[in-house]
Amino acid sequence: MTVPPTIDPAAWLGKYLEGEDGDRDLAKEMLKFFAELLMSAQASLECNAGYGQRTKERQNSRNGYRMRPWDTRVGTIDLAIPKLREKGYYPDFLLNPRKRAEEALYSVICQAYVEGVSTRRVDDLVKSMGIEKISKSEVSRIVQELDEKVTAFRERPLDSGPYKYLWIDAVTQKVREDHRVVNLSVVIATGLNAEGKREIVGVNIVTCEDSDSWTEFLRSLVKRGLSGVELVISDAHGGIKNAIGTVFSGATWQRCRAHFMANLASRVPKSSWDKVSGLVSSIFEQDDRDSTWSRLGEVVDQLEKEGFGDQAIYLSDAANDILAFASFPKEHWVKIRTNNPAERLNREIRRRSDVVGIFPNRDAAIRLIGAILAEQSDEWSIAQRYMNVAALKDLPPPKVQDLEPRPELEVVAS
Repeated sequence: MTVPPTIDPAAWLGKYLEGEDGDRDLAKEMLKFFAELLMSAQASLECNAGYGQRTKERQNSRNGYRMRPWDTRVGTIDLAIPKLREKGYYPDFLLNPRKRAEEALYSVICQAYVEGVSTRRVDDLVKSMGIEKISKSEVSRIVQELDEKVTAFRERPLDSGPYKYLWIDAVTQKVREDHRVVNLSVVIATGLNAEGKREIVGVNIVTCEDSDSWTEFLRSLVKRGLSGVELVISDAHGGIKNAIGTVFSGATWQRCRAHFMANLASRVPKSSWDKVSGLVSSIFEQDDRDSTWSRLGEVVDQLEKEGFGDQAIYLSDAANDILAFASFPKEHWVKIRTNNPAERLNREIRRRSDVVGIFPNRDAAIRLIGAILAEQSDEWSIAQRYMNVAALKDLPPPKVQDLEPRPELEVVAS
């Protein structure tokens, strides 16, 4: 049977545009209106009669509404879902996970539940999702579909280069292996492609962050087509510098500012950190290469006079690493020296993975994290350009500024 809509869509739109609600989000209101209209029609089909219609063919009747939040691309929408007196009604589009990351999280929780390694927290979460019992065949089906998507993302050709800027970092996750819980590192690489947009170019799980693991990971990126790397931004942890020098011998290395400041903070008394961090941060706020290096020398001198001799030496020794960005186009400085996509990715991964707690195995970890990264990379591909890469054309080789050790720093002790 065909159920006519209870509201004329054209009249509704006209009333909305001319009424007092014109300042509300039209996209959300239109989606809410369409979804509720669709649900009303489906409920009428279940009843075999329209809303308020009384016929001999009626098989069921309405029994009010229940509210349910619906997460969409335009935001969360509160839907009024029709209730029926007999049996139940629930729209199919609210039952299907909408994103790969959501599907991956669902599969990881289900897998942990079925394999008997879930904690009380995960069990409560499963029940809150409305899942009382999950069959292994259902989990297997979901896992197989997600594995295919994540594998395709991780092994795709890197043909959007050259990738002139490359950020690499790692985030630790707890994984169950050989009947014990171990900390494994998820290594992630983010590149700036030829269109000036960020792109997640690689992800893998390694046992430890040594030189061999990083070298193998970076070589796998090159094998897939990664080329044209001129600047690599990372921390100075676990043989990563040796791996960068081996795989990208012609590239410049930039030490991540956030990691450097964290390392410096561990060497400064907490009561003095605001003063020291303010001085060091001023180095990165200069307008050109010469003033940046000049300011660094001034900060080194001031730290020494303030009684922070060891910290001044530490800053002086790291000068070439933390100021490598100064040899690149000025319009890119803000993105290189302050914004690190890897840090934001790590926070997003932790936010999602904290729900799981302990992954049942490596495959489950790479499934969830790979899906999160694939989703993020898709969003970046349709976003505005992160950088204007025209300035990188015909860029001369970066110069290395030598900061000679100051005699007074050699003898100062804090």
